[in-house]
Amino acid sequence: MTCGILLLDKPVGLSSNAALQRVRTLYQRIKAGHVGSLDPLASGMLPICLGEATKVAGDILAGRKCYRFTVQLGARTSTGDAEGAVVATAPVPVLEHAGLEAVLAGFRGTQRQVPPMYSALKQAGEPLYRLARAGLTVERDARVIVIDSLQLIGLAGSALELEALCSKGTYVRVLGEDIAAALGTVGHITALRRRYVEPFAEQSMHTLAELEFQSGEERGRALLAPDAPLDPLPQVRLTAEATQRLLHGQRVSGAPPGAHGRLRLYDADGRFLGTGEADGSGLIQPRRLLNLADRP
Repeated sequence: MTCGILLLDKPVGLSSNAALQRVRTLYQRIKAGHVGSLDPLASGMLPICLGEATKVAGDILAGRKCYRFTVQLGARTSTGDAEGAVVATAPVPVLEHAGLEAVLAGFRGTQRQVPPMYSALKQAGEPLYRLARAGLTVERDARVIVIDSLQLIGLAGSALELEALCSKGTYVRVLGEDIAAALGTVGHITALRRRYVEPFAEQSMHTLAELEFQSGEERGRALLAPDAPLDPLPQVRLTAEATQRLLHGQRVSGAPPGAHGRLRLYDADGRFLGTGEADGSGLIQPRRLLNLADRP
């Protein structure tokens, strides 16, 4: 059975779910899920967890994301990007690097951001984008986000090319609109690429085109191991006896003295078993275990 993480380079024009289904077809329709979503307008890294690797999706989702994007100033659209209709225009002020840097500095750090109506967030069980398409606007609570880095990459006329490293839950379309407002005008996103998702900043991505021309064995080699995103967690190797007890849902000994929190667990042969939690007493409570029968 296939088990691992594919770092897909999603092309422009394809939804995240459509990309997922293409990947599932290539990997014999195995269960899979993408981690985070990219709009059809966006390209770049879309982690896809296949088989038992879906059990580590939450660890990937929690990671920071790096985006390269272009903000076209002077026009605001209904969706915040180039797919929407223009709903407002405004003059674009003279742009100078010193002034731009001062504005960008105000967006770095912790802030609150109101999610856009064109998003998959749900209100009373209904995705916001469906309400938006019906012409409805509802109140949305602001959410805390963190922008660790925001850099000006290029300035061409009234278009800004920017790069941001930000926390999960950050909407780049809203960030682009807010930057335009801080500059005294309006704007929308015309290009968006996710450069990486932590902890995969140094990992290569794979395109659908190259995967479609590969053999099954080559596609298998494109997958990262399911424990790839868990390197920050302490590692514990269990005895054969402890492994059997753990797989039956029992607490086992083996945690480092005084250890608290999540651990990544392996059997005596080095096979990844899943994650557990240490309580400080040396015991480990199983949390998210892989089904070894569904692994190669």
